[in-house]
Amino acid sequence: MSVPRSTDPTNLTDPTAFHPGRRATLAGLAALGLGTVVPTLSAESARAAVARPATPAAPVQLTLPAPTGPHRVGNVALHLIDRSRRDPWVPSHPLRELMIGIWYPARDVEGHGLVPWLPANAWTAYLLDSSLPLGVLSVPSTHGHDGAPAECRGGPRPVLLFSPGSGGDRDVCTTLVEDLVSHGYVVVTIDHTHDSSEVEFPDGHVEPRTIPPDTDEIDTEAVSVRHADALFVLDELHAIAAGRDPDVERRPLPRGLAEALDLSRVGMFGHSMGGATTAWAMLDDRRIRAGINLDGSLYGPVLSAGLDRPFLFMCSQRHDLSDDPSWAQTWSHLRGWRKLLRLADAAHNSYTDLQSLVPQAAAALDLPASYVQQLIGTVDPTRSVLAVRTYLRAYFDRFVRGHDSHLLDRPSPAFPEIEFLA
Repeated sequence: MSVPRSTDPTNLTDPTAFHPGRRATLAGLAALGLGTVVPTLSAESARAAVARPATPAAPVQLTLPAPTGPHRVGNVALHLIDRSRRDPWVPSHPLRELMIGIWYPARDVEGHGLVPWLPANAWTAYLLDSSLPLGVLSVPSTHGHDGAPAECRGGPRPVLLFSPGSGGDRDVCTTLVEDLVSHGYVVVTIDHTHDSSEVEFPDGHVEPRTIPPDTDEIDTEAVSVRHADALFVLDELHAIAAGRDPDVERRPLPRGLAEALDLSRVGMFGHSMGGATTAWAMLDDRRIRAGINLDGSLYGPVLSAGLDRPFLFMCSQRHDLSDDPSWAQTWSHLRGWRKLLRLADAAHNSYTDLQSLVPQAAAALDLPASYVQQLIGTVDPTRSVLAVRTYLRAYFDRFVRGHDSHLLDRPSPAFPEIEFLA
């Protein structure tokens, strides 16, 4: 979500200062964040709040809400190389390398441990980048079972791609991803190397964020790179479905994974700049039937070209067509089904796992309630997670699966948190 360039994106005392290049962290420190509203707490006060508690005897274990569907969740991480492209952000890297996570309904999870929200070295880098003390918070476990065989009964599953916000990791919306998988989707999450703040590769090394500081030109270039990443990943999924293993280390794929992919039914969603990535990818690749933008400004040719397939905008309390020119311009060129929903009283990060993790971290770190509210809004976290999960699933069920619950037809008294704006 962008603001006029006259707003100082480093101003920690201005509650209106936010920017799509800032990265979300558990405490929102270091003046980063995925377009989050920066709290009025000063940088010095924020760091003092983090340093205040003594390291506990045992770290506080962060947790993610359980998925709601009947399917157990499998996960596999793949290391991919796009040999047709050089890395745009590190010229010394001859080829574009990515990490992705494939989340899928699992047949049998016995003997397949749960994967962490971030691998060990990436988690350490995340804490350091967030100015958080080591040893106070333990990385949450996901509900994904590492390498579990895929569930193939019932036929292949529709496939969704996910792109995180600027600076974000592929795991930042695991709460949404796991829930979709538990209801029968395969979801493929993408780390955009050197745009994500830390990407850990199989040998344990972590590639940091090296993208230049935000300008409109850099943001447009970043989304262009990201959309190429997404289309490359979609091509690699077709290779998997054809029986090939594109993983650089040639680690064996989970049994049944190739048969679980229905690549005739593909959708995509993204948070913040990942929403812009979704729109651009849809413009350039008709394999993607439908897309969702979770509170992100748009960039590139889609602003004037529009889309002829379904596209859903979901926004936070302070973001809509009236204050984002990129949304208003694109909206006028959308020729397919379109809708704009608001998660009332939400902040930009309310669409991410931070909606669940920040309150837990705040209790451990003794952060002020006002600071937390400006990171994740005042909407109830449990209710907001349920609402966003439900509306994402209803959208993809309708436009990717072909099963319409009619939840998107009009406001529902069951979900007063979701406002229909357009």
